[in-house]
Amino acid sequence: MTHPQIRYYFDPVCPFAWMTSKWVRQVQRLKQYDVEWRTISLRMLNAHVDYDAHFPPEYEATHTAGLRLLRVAHAARADHGPEVVGRLYEALGTRIWDSPPPEGGWGSEREDGVDPRGTAAFLAPVLDELGLPATLADRLDDEALDLAIRAETDEALALAGKDVGTPIIHFKPPEGVAFFGPVISRLPSDEDAVRLWDHVVGLATFGGFAELKRSLRELPQLRGLGVEEDETGTEEDWHAGSRRQKR
Repeated sequence: MTHPQIRYYFDPVCPFAWMTSKWVRQVQRLKQYDVEWRTISLRMLNAHVDYDAHFPPEYEATHTAGLRLLRVAHAARADHGPEVVGRLYEALGTRIWDSPPPEGGWGSEREDGVDPRGTAAFLAPVLDELGLPATLADRLDDEALDLAIRAETDEALALAGKDVGTPIIHFKPPEGVAFFGPVISRLPSDEDAVRLWDHVVGLATFGGFAELKRSLRELPQLRGLGVEEDETGTEEDWHAGSRRQKR
C-alpha cells in the first residue's frame, strides 16, 4: 500500500488552515507531492470549552458551521472517493476566504445566530460547481457522520498532541513527523514556498524538537477577512491558539 507524502488535516472555517493549505498546494505542485486531505473539527476540539466565557461571540456558530461542512466532506468521500475531499475543500475555501465577506459578516451578527456557511443555501452552488449531487447538502444534519469526524480528529491529536488547532500536517505517513501549522498570514512566492517547506520539515524532523511559537499573528491576507493581497493584516495576540477572551 502506498501512502501520500502529506496528510493535511483541516477545518474549512479556519482562515489560517486555509492560508497554509494554499501554501501546501504550491509545495504539492512544485515538489510533485501527493496530498491526502483529512479533517479535524474545531467544534470537537473545543467541546469542553464554555464558548460564551472564553471566545468572541461568533466562534460557536462558526465552529458549528465547520462541523456541518465536515459532515458533507466525509459523506462525499464515502460516495465519490478520497480525491473529492481536496476539491471540495478548495471550493469551500475559495468561496469563504478568497471572496469578499457577505454584508454583516458570517457569524453572530445574524439574529438567528446561525453561521450561513453551515447551510444548504451556502453549500448548493459549491456542489453544483464541482458537479456533485445536490443531495449531499442533506448530510449537513447527519450526526451519524460525527463518529468518523471524531475518529479523524482524534487521529490528528494522537499525531501532534492535544494542545493544537488547525491545520495539522503529517509528513511521510504513517511513520513520519506530524506538526501543528505552520501558521502563516501571507502566501509566499514559489521560491520562498519551497524554502519555507524545507525549513519547516528540517526543524520538525530534528530529533527532540517540540515547539517554536509566537502568539502574535497578522490577520491573513484573505479577502474574506477584508485584507487584500497587497495589504498587511492587523497584528493580534492569538493566545492559546485563538482570540480567546480569557486565558
